[in-house]
Amino acid sequence: MPDPLFPTNTGALAKRRKELTPDATAAFEAFSRAVFADGALDGKTKQLIAVAVAHVTQCPYCIKGHTKAALRHKASEAEIMEAIWVASEMRAGGAYAHSVLALDEMEKAAAKE
Repeated sequence: MPDPLFPTNTGALAKRRKELTPDATAAFEAFSRAVFADGALDGKTKQLIAVAVAHVTQCPYCIKGHTKAALRHKASEAEIMEAIWVASEMRAGGAYAHSVLALDEMEKAAAKE
């Protein structure tokens, strides 16, 4: 089987990244917790923004992770898709084409219910 374009981000890979750069990893994790903490914007809104931005940056790991996080924050499928359309309008076709990643994650989450 050929190597996938985007390998699964396993616990072993995360551990190796942390071993190689412990201070940077800790700083990034603390930054991420601070950014996504409730503040002027609630967690759901921040995750919807993250889903939209992830489509613009075309990061499959971020699309999947933030779609899951948005669902955990009780974002509806319609809210997630509307956020993706905002990204699509801002970046046109690139973000639209990658929306299937979020749709796939929503289907997987619904199938588990």
